[in-house]
Amino acid sequence: MSDDLSILNPTGDEKLNPDDKEVNELATALERCWELAHNFGLDPYPTHFEIVPASIMYEFGAYGIPGRFSHWTHGKAYYRMKTSYDYGLSKIYELVINSNPSYAFLMEANSIWQNKMVIAHVLGHTDFFKHNAYFSHTNRQMVESAGLHADRIRKYEYEHGSQEVEKFLDAVLSIEEHIDPNIRVKSTPSPYTSQDQEKEKEKNRIIGSPYEDLWSIGERKAVEEKEKEKEREREKRRKFPPSPEKDLLRFIMTYSRELEDWQRDILEMVHNEAIYFLPQKQTKIMNEGWASLWHQRITRELDLSDADYTEYAQLNAGVLSPSKRSVNPYYIGLKIWQDIERRWDTPNEYEREVLKRPGGEGHQKILEVRELDNDVSFLRNYLTKELVDELDLYLYEKRENQWVIVEKNWEKVRDGLVHSMTNFGDPYIVVEDADYKQNRELYLKHLTEGTPLDVAYAEKTLQYLYRLWGRTVHIETVSDHKKILLSYDGRSNTKRSVG
Repeated sequence: MSDDLSILNPTGDEKLNPDDKEVNELATALERCWELAHNFGLDPYPTHFEIVPASIMYEFGAYGIPGRFSHWTHGKAYYRMKTSYDYGLSKIYELVINSNPSYAFLMEANSIWQNKMVIAHVLGHTDFFKHNAYFSHTNRQMVESAGLHADRIRKYEYEHGSQEVEKFLDAVLSIEEHIDPNIRVKSTPSPYTSQDQEKEKEKNRIIGSPYEDLWSIGERKAVEEKEKEKEREREKRRKFPPSPEKDLLRFIMTYSRELEDWQRDILEMVHNEAIYFLPQKQTKIMNEGWASLWHQRITRELDLSDADYTEYAQLNAGVLSPSKRSVNPYYIGLKIWQDIERRWDTPNEYEREVLKRPGGEGHQKILEVRELDNDVSFLRNYLTKELVDELDLYLYEKRENQWVIVEKNWEKVRDGLVHSMTNFGDPYIVVEDADYKQNRELYLKHLTEGTPLDVAYAEKTLQYLYRLWGRTVHIETVSDHKKILLSYDGRSNTKRSVG
């Protein structure tokens, strides 16, 4: 096979057994899919496939990356996913790693034809990984990095005890989703620089004035006293960080005075892995829709028997089936990609005359969108009224123990979908003051954004945060339309109303 492709049989032997007809048929299909992908204008990373049993597939699915550090939360995710598979409630057909070269895993229990379709789907993903701007900063050797992280954590378990390390990981993982998507923003600056500069300017204006000798001693003393009073007021108001800080994980890693070196190292490892997974959250609808678009086009070019076509149609229909209760990213994403291509290929009169679209640019346009957008801009810019009507999208909520449709206006539906992606559905929390009450207490603020805070969960998380920060921690939120402050001081949780 080409250096850009390889496939391992279930024994892990890269030299395929010539008598293993199924694996060799799959290898032939892989080369054909690779050729077709390039003919369609895709440019995926070199991709290496491995056929694995269900237990390995669900282990990789639970951990996210092969060889990642062990923690009970990963084991919990594994058993939940594996049980769902065992009872026929769900199934993972493939798992692909964003790396260069990319690694993809095919389930041994899949039929040959299912794995052919999955291969085509994977090549759509690896093309997206390679070209989308939000993946451009990611560590393309994260598989190796995750293995090194796991080795270091095992070393810390040996040095400090596995129970101590696990307790610390419990605290860190309780806030792992609270990172800043805008990772290129500069680090939080010192809060004193601008104020000190202003103070120096004021001093020069008063004391260094060339007309200083014209002032009476009394006037000078009055001005100096006034300036001292202003400085005392500035000291009272001074807080850190000077503006709210979104990246809670990095902030604690950088500024907590309670952490030992090994603990700070674990925080950095978890932060780096969270940053690696971030683009997958930012582009879920785009990515799955893109892979679905190309698995359809590639598999249609393969030689199909009647039985193969029937099996493909059943599997494809299952993957793209719309849901009444949630957004199916495969289905919604595919429909938007197809609509973009159609509208730029065959623009209507308004699009030709007003928007100056000449036509015939559909393929070029979807490649451009694939490179530049994330789910928020993808939906806001390309989810049209016609698509909302065609897909029968709506907003719903629970009222008096019943789920009811509350909105079908297309703009509100679009904006509601975009809004639901704010912080990926997690509570939006910022560091408001890291020296609250001038006692190094940590004051967080929940920016509700329509996502309520689970008070019981928040109180438990504050206990974990106390372990990381070492001083009393607070979080301001809204409950029952009232502003409240939840606190933990190392002994007990408290809750009180605030103005």
